[in-house]
Amino acid sequence: MHLQNIVFFVLFLAALSFFIYNLLRIRSYLMLGRGENRFQNAGARIAKVIGVGIGQSKILRDPAAGLMHAFIFWGFLVLLTAVLEAFIQGFYPEFSLVSLGAVSNVVFASQDLFGLLVVIAVLYALFRRYVLHPKRLKGDGHTNTDATIILLLIAGVMITMFGVNTSKTFVHPENIEYYKAHFIASQLTPLFASNALTYYSSFWWAHIIIILTFMNYLPYSKHLHIVTSLPNVYLSKIGPQTLDTEEINFDNENVFLGAGDIEQLTWKEIFDGYACTECGRCTEACPANITGKPLSPRKIIMNIRDRVNERAPLLVNKKEIPTEIESRKLVSEHYITDEELWACTSCMACVKECPVNIEHVNPIVDMRRHLVQSEARFPGELSTVFGNMENNGAPWAFPQSERMKWAEGLNVTVPVAANKSEFDVLYWVGCAGSFDARYQNVSRSVAQLLNKAGINYAVLGTEEKCNGDSARRLGNEFLAQTLIKENIETMKKYKFDKILVSCPHCLQTIGNEYKAFGGDYEVVHHSEFIGNLVDENKIQIDDAKKIDKKITYHDSCYLGRYNDIYEEPRNLIKKVNNGEIAEMKRSKDRGLCCGAGGGRMWMEEKIGKKVNIERTEEALSINPDVISTACPFCMTMLTDGVKEKGKSDEVKVKDFAELVLESSK
Repeated sequence: MHLQNIVFFVLFLAALSFFIYNLLRIRSYLMLGRGENRFQNAGARIAKVIGVGIGQSKILRDPAAGLMHAFIFWGFLVLLTAVLEAFIQGFYPEFSLVSLGAVSNVVFASQDLFGLLVVIAVLYALFRRYVLHPKRLKGDGHTNTDATIILLLIAGVMITMFGVNTSKTFVHPENIEYYKAHFIASQLTPLFASNALTYYSSFWWAHIIIILTFMNYLPYSKHLHIVTSLPNVYLSKIGPQTLDTEEINFDNENVFLGAGDIEQLTWKEIFDGYACTECGRCTEACPANITGKPLSPRKIIMNIRDRVNERAPLLVNKKEIPTEIESRKLVSEHYITDEELWACTSCMACVKECPVNIEHVNPIVDMRRHLVQSEARFPGELSTVFGNMENNGAPWAFPQSERMKWAEGLNVTVPVAANKSEFDVLYWVGCAGSFDARYQNVSRSVAQLLNKAGINYAVLGTEEKCNGDSARRLGNEFLAQTLIKENIETMKKYKFDKILVSCPHCLQTIGNEYKAFGGDYEVVHHSEFIGNLVDENKIQIDDAKKIDKKITYHDSCYLGRYNDIYEEPRNLIKKVNNGEIAEMKRSKDRGLCCGAGGGRMWMEEKIGKKVNIERTEEALSINPDVISTACPFCMTMLTDGVKEKGKSDEVKVKDFAELVLESSK
C-alpha cells in the first residue's frame, strides 16, 4: 500500500468516525422527546420523498430561488458519481468509472453539466443573499457567515472536481476517448499540460479534503438539512394534518399537559429543528407575521433547535443543569414568548410552504397546552369562551335549549334525530350554524336544499355540542376531549351513513381527529355534498334565476390546506353564476387566512394590522360583487372586514348554500 493510500485511509476513517459520532449525538437528543409513530404506510412515504424531496416540488413553488436550490440538490445527486470515484481511488488509485463502458460517457457529461449548473446556482445564491437581500433571509451575522461557508465549500467541491477531470487525461491517456465526454473539462485540458500529475494530485486531495470538511461541518451548521431533509420528508404526516394527541387519562399525575420544554415535545418535533433550512418561506406566508404580529414560524423551529442544543447535552450526559440554563425554559422570554404562540391562526400556510415538510403548528399547540393546562396562563377573553363551552357546549353564551332556534319559521320541517333513530345523513349544524345570527341563514339554506333533494337526514338539535376544535387549538385539551367523547357517545345512539357539515373546522375535527377517540365517520362538507346533488339533478338550477355577478372565492384554510378541497367550491359557483369568477392574488393553497383559525375567532387582535382587514382589502382590490365563503368563521371575519371598509352596500359575503338556494327551482 502506497503512502497516499495510508494517509487517505486514516483521514477517511477519522472523518467518517467523527461524522457518525455527531449523528449519534443528535439522535440521543431526539430520544429525549415523547414517542410518536412516523413509520407506518411506507409506500406513501416513499412517494412523498420522490415528489417533495427528490422532485423538489415544494422548493419550486418559488421559481427563482427554487431553481437555484433544485440545481444544487440535483447536482449533488449526479455528482455523487464523481465523489464515489474519488473515494474509491483513495483505496484503489487505478480505479476509473470508464469501467462502465459507454455508460461512462453519460456519467462524465452529466458531471460537467451539473457541475456548471451548481457553480452558477452558488454564485446566484451569494448574489441574492448579499445584494438582493430578500426579507425572509435576514438573520444574524452567524446565519450569513454559515451560509457563506457552505456555499464556498460547495463551490470548492465543484471547482476541484473540474480540476481533477481536466488533468486526469494526462494521468490516464489510455482513457482519453472516454474523457472527451467531459465537454467542459476537456476544453480546459491544455491549461494543465505542464506538470499535469502535480495538478491532478493537488486537485484530487483538495477535492477529498473539502468533501470531508464539508461533511463534518454540517452537524454544526443549519445546513445539516442536507442530511436530514429527505428523512424529514419521509417522516412527515401522511394524509390530513391532525393533532394526534391520544386519549388522555387526566387522573394520571404523569399525564402530558403540554410542552413547556424540550422533553415534552415529540422526537419528531425536535427533529424538525435539525431539518430546518432557515429559508423563511414559512414566515413569509404566515398571516400573523404579514400583519405585524411577533410570530415567525421560522423562529419557532430555530428556537426549538437552539434550546435542544443548550439543554439536551446536559440531560443526555446526566450532568447537573446550572440554574441559569434550567430557568431558560423553551416557553419563556428567552426563547418562545406567549405573544408569539397566541398569534398563530393554525392556518397551515407555514407547513404548506416548507420545502422539507416541517410541521410548525403541532409544537405551537403543544406549547399552548402547556400555557393553559400547566400554567393557567392565557388571554383573559378565553376564560369566557372556555366557560361557555363547559356550561353550554358552545363558545357562545346561548343555552343548549336554543340550539334549534335557527330552524324556527322555515317552510320545511327539519327532522331531529331523537325522533328517528335511523337515517342516511346526519346534518351537523355546528355552533355557528345554530347561534350566529348571520350563519343561521346558511343552516336554513342547507336544510331547504336537503328537503328539495329528498335527502333522508336529521339533526342532533339540543343533543349537539361544540366539536372541540377551538378548545384543542387553544390548548385546552381536557375540555376538547370532554366535548369529543360526549359527542361520540351521542352519535352512538343513531344509525347513519355520513355526516354533513357546513363548517370546515367540524370537517377537520370530526372527520380526521375523532378517529383517535373511536369516532370513525365519513364526513363531507356541504360544498361537495350540494355540488353532487346539483350534478345528480336532485337540485335543479333555474337558468332564469342564475346569479350574474362578479364573484371571488375565499379559500378556507381548514377546507383547503387541511383537507385539499379547492375545485369543488369553484365548480359549484360556476353552476349558479353567469358572471365572472375572479381569483384573488393569494388563492387556493396559497390563500391567506381570514384570521379566525386556531381559536383566534374568540380573541382580540391587539398588535399590528388585523388579518381579516388584510384579506378583505385583497378581495376588494378586484372589485367583486360577492365574496363567497365556505366557513362560518371566514364569513364573520370577511363580513366584518367589508363593513369596516365601508363596502357593505356594494359587496355581499355569501355562502355556497345561499347562492345555490337563490338559483334553484
